[in-house]
Amino acid sequence: MIGAGIMGADHVTTLHGMVSGAEVAIVADIDLDRATAAAARAGAEATTDPASVIAESDAVIIASHDSTHAELTLACLDAGRPVLCEKPLAPTVADCEKIVAADSGGLVSLGFMRRFDPTHVALKAAIPQIGQPLVVHCVSRNVSSGPGSTSASLITNSAIHEFDSVPWLLDSPIVEVSWHAGRSAHGELQDPQIMLLRNDNGVLTTLEVFLNARHGYVTRCEIVGDEGALTLPEPPQVIVDSGLRRATEYAADWRPRYADAYRVELQAWVDALAAGAPTPLATAADGLRATAVAEAMIQSMKDGRTVTV
Repeated sequence: MIGAGIMGADHVTTLHGMVSGAEVAIVADIDLDRATAAAARAGAEATTDPASVIAESDAVIIASHDSTHAELTLACLDAGRPVLCEKPLAPTVADCEKIVAADSGGLVSLGFMRRFDPTHVALKAAIPQIGQPLVVHCVSRNVSSGPGSTSASLITNSAIHEFDSVPWLLDSPIVEVSWHAGRSAHGELQDPQIMLLRNDNGVLTTLEVFLNARHGYVTRCEIVGDEGALTLPEPPQVIVDSGLRRATEYAADWRPRYADAYRVELQAWVDALAAGAPTPLATAADGLRATAVAEAMIQSMKDGRTVTV
């Protein structure tokens, strides 16, 4: 494991306690204390040197800062190591293209976990019941933004999920985007943002991304067809009836919402590696396509125009 922040540490816990066929052997992070704390969850070694992870492991997961993904993924390919890189594959199209060109053996898998989320899988399977999809409405909200968040990183790090999941749901690539914003809730960071995506099949998607929504973590998706509509269900919550009020609680972040998705994704990756088979996860080419959409969206943000992907 390279990266022992929230995502990396959570992966260590999941791999150690919920995934069969794999052992977490070594965890690297620029902060040795953080690496040590994460490694202790699995009785693993801790280090600040990602090169030692690549050299000593049979396979590597990259969960470090987005800016490190390209360099570390290419290092894994140079060493012949299968690698699961968390999204985005890289923040720029140029870096993604380097990875795709280097990945002739299909060693790169990408952590777009919504492809393994039971509710997203069910949503995709139900699309034939509503005829031809016409419009998709997506909402992605967080309690607060992370340190160093920018208006552009909101696109490359958060909206990137929909840039993969919407084409995956519709079996059609995104070909055109536009970016819109009104009042901001967070100073210089433009938050929320409204994005429009047009797929090659003509379906239009509205996407609201709001990192500092404060009230809780939310993922919503509605697909409207010419014969009906589908709505992504929120995970079941305990309903509290008390004091003349009915209430449920929101998750504080993505981990409770997508715990099953991460577990199933990691197990599928491990099983494929053990069998010597291609992994069913998103590929480096999928990562390139998502980053191309993100790059076009950032261009729209700068120019105030619709941009072709």
